[in-house]
Amino acid sequence: MSRKKKIKSKTKRVSFKLRSSAKKKQRTYRPSVTGALKIFGIICVLAAAGVSLYFAQKYIKTARPAGIGPLELVDVPEWASSELKARIRMAAGGKNFKLDENIAQTVAENLASVAWLDDVKVQTTHERLLIEAKWRKPVAMVKSGSRSFYVDSEMVVLDFVPLYNLPIVKIEGLSSARTPPPGEAWQSDDLAAAVTILTKLDQMDKSVTPDKPLLYEIDRIDVSNFAGRKNRQLPHIILYSKDGTEIIWGAEFGTWQRYLEAMDEEKLAKLYAYYKEYGSLSGGVKFINLSNQQDNISQPIDKY
Repeated sequence: MSRKKKIKSKTKRVSFKLRSSAKKKQRTYRPSVTGALKIFGIICVLAAAGVSLYFAQKYIKTARPAGIGPLELVDVPEWASSELKARIRMAAGGKNFKLDENIAQTVAENLASVAWLDDVKVQTTHERLLIEAKWRKPVAMVKSGSRSFYVDSEMVVLDFVPLYNLPIVKIEGLSSARTPPPGEAWQSDDLAAAVTILTKLDQMDKSVTPDKPLLYEIDRIDVSNFAGRKNRQLPHIILYSKDGTEIIWGAEFGTWQRYLEAMDEEKLAKLYAYYKEYGSLSGGVKFINLSNQQDNISQPIDKY
């Protein structure tokens, strides 16, 4: 009996040792797995930070600051002088610009106050700043005291700039004392009558005499007796050539029937027929009467 008890007691001790050893193994194993997980997590964080830093450095290396580029005027008309182009560049802000995303809007706002341009479009490229617009073409010049300015076909006032490749006719005898600032339309009936005739002559030049425009021989147009306001018996509108020859137009465009004059189309046809035949309006004649329904144009021989 005592021997059996000893065997059992020994077995219990062995079992106890095994369980105790197993527990020790479990306690030493679990901390190792947790530590490994922590280390792995730290490695992942560091790796992610490294990737982010890599891409950040790559972006910094490839991203370039905005460059500096010149201003370019697109589709500039032939008649635009160097002085006019220089004035537009000055109004835009200079010759060279920082080509960032805000410059196009800034330049467009600067050019909004330039009377010579309409419907302005500004575009930024990698190399330059492009400006495209509708250019207002002057058809006549008006003098008010010591000041000179132009008007276009829509009677918009344009500030004076020297122009060399465009026939500019002076308008005299306007009744309106108020001169609008550049960029505004000048609402005046006598001015509208003069501009209409000059615009028609410009159209005829393009279709009939493109190689030698008649307008280059016109010096001025006088509307002082517009609508017969001074004397109903005298011509309402008269043009003058460079040598002083009177070209009697008559009533304003569209009113020929009221005053029993030749049709407007007939007036234009007679004027250009004379110009093509003699090659000039400065032939020394006394006058060229376009208003009569009968052909009553003085011939060069009439001056003798």
